[in-house]
Amino acid sequence: MTENRVNGTAPVTAPQHSVEGFVKEFLGELHFGQGVTLARASVNDQYLALARTVRQYLMARWMETARRQYDAQAKTVAYLSAEYLLGRQLDNALVATDMAEIVDEGLASLGIDLATLREQEVEPGLGNGGLGRLAACFVDSLATMSVPCIGYGIRYEYGIFRQTFVDGWQVEQADTWLELGAPWEFPHPEHAVTVHFGGSTETYTDDDGVERTRWVPAWDVLGVPYNYMVPGFQNGRVNTLRLWSARATKAFDLQIFNSGDYAEAVRAQTFAENISKVLYPEDSTPQGKELRLQQQYFFVACSIRDFVDNVLPADFDLRNLPERVMFQLNDTHPVIGVPELMRILVDEKKFAWDEAWAITQKCFAYTCHTLLPEALEVWSVELMGRLLPRHLEIIYRINEEFLAQVREQYPNDELRLRRMSIIAEHPERSVRMAYLATIAGAKVNGVAALHSQLLRDNVLPDFSELWPDKFTNVTNGVTPRRFIRLANPALSDLITDAVGPGWLTDLERLREMEPLADDPEFRERFRAVKAANKQRLADVLARRDGIELRTDAMLDVMVKRLHEYKRQTLKVLHIVSLYERILSGELDPTSIPPRVFAFGAKAAPGYKMAKQIIGLINHVGATVNTDPRVQGALTVVFPQNYNVTLAEKLIPAADLSEQISLAGKEASGTGNMKFALNGALTIGTDDGANVEIRQLVGDDNFFLFGLLEPEVAELQAAGYEPSKYYEENPTLRRAIDLIASGAFSPDDKRVFEPIVSNLLTEDRFLALADFQAYLDAQDRVDAAYRDVDGWTRSAILNVARSGFFSSDRSMWDYIDRIWHTQPVVAR
Repeated sequence: MTENRVNGTAPVTAPQHSVEGFVKEFLGELHFGQGVTLARASVNDQYLALARTVRQYLMARWMETARRQYDAQAKTVAYLSAEYLLGRQLDNALVATDMAEIVDEGLASLGIDLATLREQEVEPGLGNGGLGRLAACFVDSLATMSVPCIGYGIRYEYGIFRQTFVDGWQVEQADTWLELGAPWEFPHPEHAVTVHFGGSTETYTDDDGVERTRWVPAWDVLGVPYNYMVPGFQNGRVNTLRLWSARATKAFDLQIFNSGDYAEAVRAQTFAENISKVLYPEDSTPQGKELRLQQQYFFVACSIRDFVDNVLPADFDLRNLPERVMFQLNDTHPVIGVPELMRILVDEKKFAWDEAWAITQKCFAYTCHTLLPEALEVWSVELMGRLLPRHLEIIYRINEEFLAQVREQYPNDELRLRRMSIIAEHPERSVRMAYLATIAGAKVNGVAALHSQLLRDNVLPDFSELWPDKFTNVTNGVTPRRFIRLANPALSDLITDAVGPGWLTDLERLREMEPLADDPEFRERFRAVKAANKQRLADVLARRDGIELRTDAMLDVMVKRLHEYKRQTLKVLHIVSLYERILSGELDPTSIPPRVFAFGAKAAPGYKMAKQIIGLINHVGATVNTDPRVQGALTVVFPQNYNVTLAEKLIPAADLSEQISLAGKEASGTGNMKFALNGALTIGTDDGANVEIRQLVGDDNFFLFGLLEPEVAELQAAGYEPSKYYEENPTLRRAIDLIASGAFSPDDKRVFEPIVSNLLTEDRFLALADFQAYLDAQDRVDAAYRDVDGWTRSAILNVARSGFFSSDRSMWDYIDRIWHTQPVVAR
């Protein structure tokens, strides 16, 4: 559905909100949509019919939202993101429409179990981790707040890979999330956008005698939009998520086919569809790098073209574009949109360069999600010039004019010019996309207070000195609708009993729970919720993975993307050290609270060290879990293919949240917020949003350890020697030696040598330096967990004091500091 194509149509009415009305609509979908009777319908037939029935209750609101938005001509947030980790849609739609009870009762009258149909849904694997989940939270909040927003992204045919383990090692399989149908999407091939690539540029003189440039591309593809509804929480608003799928402009050559060359006949189709085939193709090869750049340009070109041509009225004056849109760049992936908008304004709409640049600088804002230099994207000039020659010319001119501005501000400072240039000269001539985004963006924000400060001071210091007012902070948040109401219904009901309704859209009201932390009866009810969530998780893991989860132990959870800076190795060293101390007789396994260490993580297919770490975790678990000397004190579980669906069961069950990245490396984190909001205590460093969590929940309810960011910088500047910590700490030395001995890999004693060698000679993220402080903090965890009432009190206070971390609050901060948009509510 495109926003300006709804005016002048008759009102669309929703089906009747009753059990009888639902049953009638459901059976109609089953008979006429799926073409089966109830008696012969498979579970998948029933799920698809249910999904299409529920979406009907949203569609009238969707149409009305589009009509209202078109009439108001209000400013829209165009959220450009390469990832959207949506999770399952059925339950979200049921909550948004307040239909769960009606659907449950209606299905039961037909002999169908709603829970069975819920399990049939396959979540779209359109994101890798926090970045994609954040984007999904943000579009949820904007709909709930009645703020006009279109989310733009890519409809990956396979998305993030499906993770399996073979002998403990990660193996990637294609994520066939579309295989059984996608009832929540609306394809619109008639609104396809043509996207060009390659070729060359040429100059010409237009009818007014002005010398101009045009792009003469070599090939093109079509971008077909697939629309998803993004419902607000019971407020009548439904925004749109528009994902683009690549198709060939000439998909099939009948003459070639008839000649017998069947593969060549569909070559163009295969080539085009590769663009939207897989999320983040392996980019260690030149072909992979080129495909990634193709993906990025493809989706932003489609999105900007869609907004300009389809969302805006036909007679819209593009000089007023900043009053109608803010293109929010979610990390560097969509930054190629800056020269694309300039190309449209200058080459196609015939704007003067200066006027086009003034418009463009008001239409983009950039969110940086990293502090790691290697995560700030750069593209070789050779690749960009070959794939997007006109865009490279535009970037060169932007850079030339920007450096003239810098030269005027800082005369005779050649080093500063080199540091700030969009074009890097070494190690190869390349385009620094974060610099382009910073120069073009009206605002640049980090995603936690510490991250934003380090962004100014360490990552983009020259730019923050030049434009101090351009930089701001918006701390991330998570949607309480999915991560409390859907994920933890028992806690949601307990909160409502405590503070009354309305808190799901005003999360600061959780503060009203604080006095109840000292109420013995409330603490008992809170513990009962946690126990029920552990049992629910145990049931899921038994059915899903064949894992037997002990429910009477502390559940110590570390779930996040597998990356060395997140320091899963530090967690493994803790487990191995406990195991070694039990084997040596130093530690009586009955003297410590029993723990289940739960991991969830995927490693990028080409990230060898990350995959090694996954192998080590699984091999340690296989050894520890079967050793009778441990007596059940330590258990390691690592369910495969961690995703949003599993997170919704795992996070509510957790007692302890592991947020142990090296200080100064994690931009924010959102898992840390989800755990705190669900009553887990955090053990963590002062990194990312951990800093704000600790400040809000209080030092007594947070287990802090580790070097601070200035201490990290000082230690690294002085010349960090990890082997010194190994030599001076007997507990650490014995743990590493046990790994090196092959105790966890008897068939190949040297298989984990790369991890051991890396820790002892490089240890880039200072796991050994923080090891002893981490162990000391874990001792404090054990002591605190023994005090059942004290632990429960702290858990309740974590929930009560974490209302700040709602994505609704994040959105208000964006609106106030960056977007300056307004809600459009029903009149």
